[in-house]
Amino acid sequence: MTQFTEAPIFDADQHMYETPESLTKYLPDKYSRAVQFAQFGRHTRIVINNRVNDFIPNPTFERVAAPGAHEKFFAGENSEGLTLREMQGPAIDAPAATRNPVDRVAELDRQGVVEALNYPTLASLIEHATADDPELSLAVVHALNQWMLEQWTFNYSDRVFSTPIVNLSEVDGAQRELEYLLANDVKVLLIKPGPVNGIRGWRSPALPEFDPFWRDVEAADLPVVLHASYPPLDDYVGKWEPPYTQNFMAQSAFRWMVLGHREISDMITALICHGTLTRFPKLRIASVENGSSWIFPLFNDFEELYKKMPQNFAEHPHEVFRRNIWVSPFWEGCVSDVVTTVGWDKVLFGSDYPHPEGLAEPKGFWKYAEGMDERRTYDFMGDNARRFMGLPIANPDPAAAKPPVLSHA
Repeated sequence: MTQFTEAPIFDADQHMYETPESLTKYLPDKYSRAVQFAQFGRHTRIVINNRVNDFIPNPTFERVAAPGAHEKFFAGENSEGLTLREMQGPAIDAPAATRNPVDRVAELDRQGVVEALNYPTLASLIEHATADDPELSLAVVHALNQWMLEQWTFNYSDRVFSTPIVNLSEVDGAQRELEYLLANDVKVLLIKPGPVNGIRGWRSPALPEFDPFWRDVEAADLPVVLHASYPPLDDYVGKWEPPYTQNFMAQSAFRWMVLGHREISDMITALICHGTLTRFPKLRIASVENGSSWIFPLFNDFEELYKKMPQNFAEHPHEVFRRNIWVSPFWEGCVSDVVTTVGWDKVLFGSDYPHPEGLAEPKGFWKYAEGMDERRTYDFMGDNARRFMGLPIANPDPAAAKPPVLSHA
């Protein structure tokens, strides 16, 4: 079968490269010394509460790895055993499309992409680095959202949907942030998958105490993305091997294996087992850049658990997952992981542009495509993301909007 490649693309995983002022311009003066960019020799690092963070090697993004520079590594074609740094080639100036929406729309036109979700990059470390200071977490997140609104807007020309963050360390703070975002034309929220730390310590953001926030999200009909972030298991891994670096490009094989996709699997488990998605069945949640290989084990575990403890669930966990959760597999991953468990209507395409671990071109996905007929290509490459966002679909075939009927397990 010849792969149909003309479906209008909605890229559910693109990113911006923030400037240093994204964290500092709107940060209240009382926190000015808590978040700083400092020079160490030739390198700039973010210093948060006097702790140096090097998870992102160049947090100013003035010079970056080229889009798609790590493609061979993530495609499993690293026969020479090169490190990420060795294979990425020379750094380039940050593309203009990563800095402002006008150039991003021009780049989307060049890429043949109609719409895109646009995530901040520094967000992947900020909430983890400020977790022991919930007040600071809320302040930095709000400052970043203010900068994002000014620099990008949250909805640029109905094509670039930038994703402000809601930090859930405190319910009241999360509600205030949501109120601010709703007043500024927000179309989608970004939430870090993982437990949160507040005045009562660490806990699941799916516990009933968070219901006021989730009720507000459902009432606003806002979709929520759980994007891969700095994982909460760093301290655990540090008990197994020396925490010699946080830099994601220099992680050990052990760290890659142990961290895996535990945080997204646990977050989805919390949303189901702690009942959020049953109490608020209209919530739309997407997992992005977390892969899809975790879905089969999670579905199997849910099936076994439901047989043992049906009294703990108002609904079968599979039904909840299929109703509420969308999944974007890695571009090099397996679409069928999602399709055979969750369904065709819940799988999203994402290129991870402009990150080096992403695709240099969203249409580069066709090299890795598993073969989809025209209808399913419309679904995967764009219409499922439009359904998630509550936007009109592109496929003229009305049957494409009908979700499949799947049995348990």
